[in-house]
Amino acid sequence: MPAEILEKKKAANKTGRREAVRAFKREAILQAARKIFARDGLEGATLRAIAAEAGIAVGTVYLHYPAKESLYAEMLAGSLADLQKHLRDAIAKASPGDELMAGALAFYDFYRQRPDDLYLGLYLGQGFRPAGLTPELDRLLNGRLIQCYTVLSDAMRRPSPLLDAELLRAETVSLAAVTGGALMLETTGRLKALGDTGEAVVRRHVEQLVQRLRTAP
Repeated sequence: MPAEILEKKKAANKTGRREAVRAFKREAILQAARKIFARDGLEGATLRAIAAEAGIAVGTVYLHYPAKESLYAEMLAGSLADLQKHLRDAIAKASPGDELMAGALAFYDFYRQRPDDLYLGLYLGQGFRPAGLTPELDRLLNGRLIQCYTVLSDAMRRPSPLLDAELLRAETVSLAAVTGGALMLETTGRLKALGDTGEAVVRRHVEQLVQRLRTAP
């Protein structure tokens, strides 16, 4: 093998190993961050604590993430991407006329089965105080969340393709509020005390919503 080709092959192998190590460390940081954020919340977490949990030098963490907010944002963006795919898959598999119900229940089930993602999205480590990351990251993540709600909005249009835009917006917000409230009350055990379940609450709301959409002007 010519020396030039051999050198290129060695360089490629070295680059591949370096990228593999980088990817491994990044994943270790993300896994550790999930534990620390779940335990301490965004406000209480530190990159030093995340580094200790991952067994990685804190300087290495800074090479990947300059601040805990950027790390939190990457985790939340990944969660929202998973949610959007979950919604699209559920709606695609639904029978004609059942798309909205399938999408709404998929939204509920996603967070019911992944409570850490719910806490991540609601910044629950800081209680119910208004929270954010940075203006730029907040805009990015809000955009990702809106994309998820848009999937549900599109499903709403199926019973009534000419639905008024303002009514569509209002009904989407209502569905988000009902689903989010059901998740919170289910998670805290309040719905059980009231003799109900989050899934039943969401299902009733969607049934009524579909009827409203079918009779909308």
